[in-house]
Amino acid sequence: MTSLLTAPPAPEPITPPTPREQLLNRIQRDIPIVQRPYAVIAEQVGLTEAEALSILQEVKAEGVLRQVSAIFDTRTLGYQSSLVAAVHDEDQLDAGAEIVNLHPGVSHNYKRNHAFNLWYTIAVPPESDLEAHVQKLHEQSGARLTRLMPTLHLFKIGVEFDMTGKEDWNAKAAPQYTSEQRNIGYAVTDLDRAFVTEFQKDLPVTEEPYADACAALGLSIAEVAAHAEKMKAAGALRRVSAVFRHQKAGFTFNAMGVWAVPQDDVAETGRRMAEFKAVSHCYLRPTYAEWPYTIFTMVHGRSKEEAFGKIQAIHDEVAQGIDHAILYSTKEYKKIRLEFYKPEFYQWAKDNLGTDA
Repeated sequence: MTSLLTAPPAPEPITPPTPREQLLNRIQRDIPIVQRPYAVIAEQVGLTEAEALSILQEVKAEGVLRQVSAIFDTRTLGYQSSLVAAVHDEDQLDAGAEIVNLHPGVSHNYKRNHAFNLWYTIAVPPESDLEAHVQKLHEQSGARLTRLMPTLHLFKIGVEFDMTGKEDWNAKAAPQYTSEQRNIGYAVTDLDRAFVTEFQKDLPVTEEPYADACAALGLSIAEVAAHAEKMKAAGALRRVSAVFRHQKAGFTFNAMGVWAVPQDDVAETGRRMAEFKAVSHCYLRPTYAEWPYTIFTMVHGRSKEEAFGKIQAIHDEVAQGIDHAILYSTKEYKKIRLEFYKPEFYQWAKDNLGTDA
């Protein structure tokens, strides 16, 4: 007699990540400040230094690797920054966005699927009036309503794409950088400024990527590394790492989950949301009559389904019953790495505000 029961299919074997995939994940975490950092990283992922450099030079030529540089904390360096949400008439949105793009302190600017249809980030030096800059952009761009949404608490910041595609959407890891690492009131030194100026540049993918920076600073690699550690301890320097272009790396979709978490619960809920590896940014922001959402979580995916699935994973585990919305970019107007101490910023302030900053 033949049984009608059949054995379940054998699970597909889990393919371990390749050395290439491990390398691309690893360089997003940090790149050590030593004479030959890629030799150190290559050994960690089972490659030779030459093999690692060949892979990285290839992904740089393909446009997947945008740049290798230091990531600094704007607040610790004394800069004021904010996310800004604005409402524009649809037929005037593109023109308004182009005006916003002209501000040297605007690093990201997107159209999103909401009544607040323009979202941008802006940073200004310590001596500047952030609200005056945003008010001028409001007037110049023709926005009907503009709301400042500064960070009230940083639960997490740190973009790391899973280049293996094998991580679960609810995988967890301790955040690399939070409000606890910030040092508001830190006194920036002349050497700090010089260090920022050199290390915010796109560092070459070579055996000795720090050679030019060392020469410009007049310091040995050991002295540069020691100063970097001081800036890390102060919260001014987060890390040196690789930054990928989301689209070129295959992460074509982003989703900003915004959550109306009650004020009494924001500390614990924000902490738990920040533990999701899929979350690159997690912030507490102010609310307004027309904007009830307290916590913002950003995720990226290779598809809309993946990005929305990551938001759903957060909802299912942490935020059941909490009112939330998912905003996603429908057009990218500007995306650059913020550069500090740029003369173009001071010229914009003089031309548009009549001030030195």
